[in-house]
Amino acid sequence: MTLGQLAVTVALLGGLGLVASRFGLSAIPAYLLAGLLLGPNAPEALSLIQPSEVTEFVAELGVVFLLFFLGLEFTFDRLVRSGRRTVLGGSIDLLANAGLGLIVGVAAFGLSFGALVLAAAVYISSSAVAIKGLIDFRRLADEETDLVLGILLFEDLAIALVLGFAATGGGSGAETVGIAAKAVAFIALSLAASRMLARPIDRLLTRMPREFFLLFVFALVVGMSATAHELGLSEAIGALMAGVVLSDTGAREEIEERFFSMRDLFAALFFFVFGLTIDLGAVDSIGWIVALAVALTLVGKLGGGYAAGRVGGYTRRQSINVGAALVAHGEFTIVLAQLARGNPKLSGDVKADLTAFAGLYVLATATLGVVLMKESRRIGRLLFPVTT
Repeated sequence: MTLGQLAVTVALLGGLGLVASRFGLSAIPAYLLAGLLLGPNAPEALSLIQPSEVTEFVAELGVVFLLFFLGLEFTFDRLVRSGRRTVLGGSIDLLANAGLGLIVGVAAFGLSFGALVLAAAVYISSSAVAIKGLIDFRRLADEETDLVLGILLFEDLAIALVLGFAATGGGSGAETVGIAAKAVAFIALSLAASRMLARPIDRLLTRMPREFFLLFVFALVVGMSATAHELGLSEAIGALMAGVVLSDTGAREEIEERFFSMRDLFAALFFFVFGLTIDLGAVDSIGWIVALAVALTLVGKLGGGYAAGRVGGYTRRQSINVGAALVAHGEFTIVLAQLARGNPKLSGDVKADLTAFAGLYVLATATLGVVLMKESRRIGRLLFPVTT
């Protein structure tokens, strides 16, 4: 991507975001569609941008900043308050959607490793899309949002065990336990730091000039993301925990204010880069798989989210909101497909189908998910009217 292409891309995304906002919609599907149209796949007439190390780096920064802002909202006290609900809700979500995903995988690839990868891709919701939707539709302060964030955190922890599995075809039991132990230890240490270091970090940030304030926060976010990556975990978990570490400090609001524009810029570019991977030419061969997966995702995420909400003590309307927030899929689905593409144990046809599936499935579920999030309150009122 050249500077000229970057300028055109940013201007286009800004225009699409403005159009989407005029219609009361999130800009996420528009960003994905822009990437699809300007990317190297069909239709080729508008091809302008080629995926490269630059676009991958920009997309990675987008995920990091989106997850960092999630962590800023997910304070330690909030996590403790919703701990039991998180475990119950996350378990229900896992059983429902990993099970339905396995049905799709077996239908597509039979009893094989490819079926397991596809099941994981169907199970994992998009933290990035969900968080952006929660922000756009002003849902962060809603009571049931605690459960949504808890389930997303549960999914992030679960998917950390799957990422290496997708790339290598599975490892020994000891390796799996080792990855889980590292993830738990990393999260536990981050939560402890959020409690023990809140005041020292507050004092440090208060004394810093603005320039060094920004550099310190940026270094902490990127550093924790890099540390998570070096431990074999997802960078998203590192960014999330960086936000958690700073969430109990008095500087949280100032951090949000100063990094707000940066988050929105990189998020827009992230979703655009996502769109570059979508190949409409693959619809003929894997369209039925995508259609089946989307249908079962609606059943699994809406039903599982509703069940998790009811078990967690939320109202029926709030539980509808929980399920709707989990429908969209995104970054982890693409990452799983990319890792599987480098796995020597998978055939070329399976790799191609997984890659094509991921792009089309993300476009469909991200669009449906955003619409459902926007309309979930209205749906709740229609399904469960107030009785007098």
